[in-house]
Amino acid sequence: MQLSPRSYRNISRRQVTIQSARQKRPASDILEFKTVDPRAFPVLRHYLGMSGSRSCDYTLGGIAMWTGYFDYEYCVVHDTLFIKGLSEDGSGLTAFAIPCGAMPLRESVALLKDYCRHRGIPLIFSAVPRDRLDDMMELSPRDLWVLPIWSDYIYSIEALATLTGKAYNKKRNHVNRFIADNPGWRLDPIDSTNAAEAIELMNHLHNTAEKECQEMADYELDHSRRVLEAWDDFGFVGGILRDESGRAVAFTAGEIVGDTLVLHIEKADHEVAGAGEMINKAFAEYMHGLHPSLRFINREDDSGDPGLRYAKMSYHPAFLLEKFNLRY
Repeated sequence: MQLSPRSYRNISRRQVTIQSARQKRPASDILEFKTVDPRAFPVLRHYLGMSGSRSCDYTLGGIAMWTGYFDYEYCVVHDTLFIKGLSEDGSGLTAFAIPCGAMPLRESVALLKDYCRHRGIPLIFSAVPRDRLDDMMELSPRDLWVLPIWSDYIYSIEALATLTGKAYNKKRNHVNRFIADNPGWRLDPIDSTNAAEAIELMNHLHNTAEKECQEMADYELDHSRRVLEAWDDFGFVGGILRDESGRAVAFTAGEIVGDTLVLHIEKADHEVAGAGEMINKAFAEYMHGLHPSLRFINREDDSGDPGLRYAKMSYHPAFLLEKFNLRY
């Protein structure tokens, strides 16, 4: 019997177990995980929007773009999304995301405990964001450790859209330089008709750049290309920055979750003075104008790359959203 969200809230875990027994299916077998593919995108987007977090890990892009890297799988049980993959600490252990949906957290975690117990593996939640940590701590984890290289950089969208104040003097200078060199510049929204230009620019930049981690850079390129090739499937928002001649010199793409714009991809030709600073400011200004309720931009983590960390800190984040692993 499939339970509705309302009826589920009124029954205990014991009742769920009894019902499963009547069906001759133990609780641990209710969770049947399957591969993430484009058919799952609407389902993932729906439930991840209930996560209560600004973390990039609880977005469609955070799951769909990194499915191959972290072996993500998903299932929906009792109007609740469960995601299984690999721990982000590099241990190779199976780990889970916080369940999202109608089930109370205590009940959904209990279901995962049964799942792991029957398979002889520890129950680990990976990349639990600081804004959901208190909820998870109420369930008394056995161990907790921080994932220092995976903290998300969260910025005020107004600050990035205006670049006002002394702290942004250098950024404004770069933007002004770009405008002076390209008085006819423009920002075009990405759609299925111009996404190929973004792919062409990304391929060029990938072939000419030095990479700290070749494997991750190649993976990111491949999956960023897939996003752009299947633009309408993902439902992202994005912009292409053009110079005086109309040539694409930078682009960015992401998605809106609550009051936060989460940017999954951003590329700029750094041989064009100010292109990186301009795409950052212009897109923030454009999106804030379209969606005045947006408060923050999540520019994701630095993956432990010192150069990327310096670049992200130079924009003065409002805060860093820390992430943790928890074991029960």
